[in-house]
Amino acid sequence: MAWIYLLLAGITEIAWAIGLKYTHGWTRLGPSLLTGTLMVVSFTFLSQALKTLPIGTAYAVWTGIGAVGTALVGILIFDEPRTAVRLLCIALILAGIIGLKVSSSA
Repeated sequence: MAWIYLLLAGITEIAWAIGLKYTHGWTRLGPSLLTGTLMVVSFTFLSQALKTLPIGTAYAVWTGIGAVGTALVGILIFDEPRTAVRLLCIALILAGIIGLKVSSSA
C-alpha cells in the first residue's frame, strides 16, 4: 500500500507543479487554491508512504515521479523542447526511480 500512496503522491506532485504555472505567481485565486490543495494532498500521500518506506527511497521516488511527469507534461502540453539529450535525461531519472523500487525491501 505504501507504494500506491507514493505513486499518488507523485501524481499529485505533477499536478501541483503544473498548477504553479497557472497561478501566475499566486495572483489568481482559483488556480492558487487548487494548487495549494494539491500540495497538501501530495504531502499527505507522501507522509503515509513514509510510515513504511525508507525516507531516502520515498523522497527520491516522489521527486523523480514529479520531475519526469512535469517534464513530460511540459513537452506535451506547453511545447517545451524535446531534444534527444533532454529525453535521455528524463529516461535516466525514470531508470533511477525503477532501480530504487526494485532494490527496496519494503
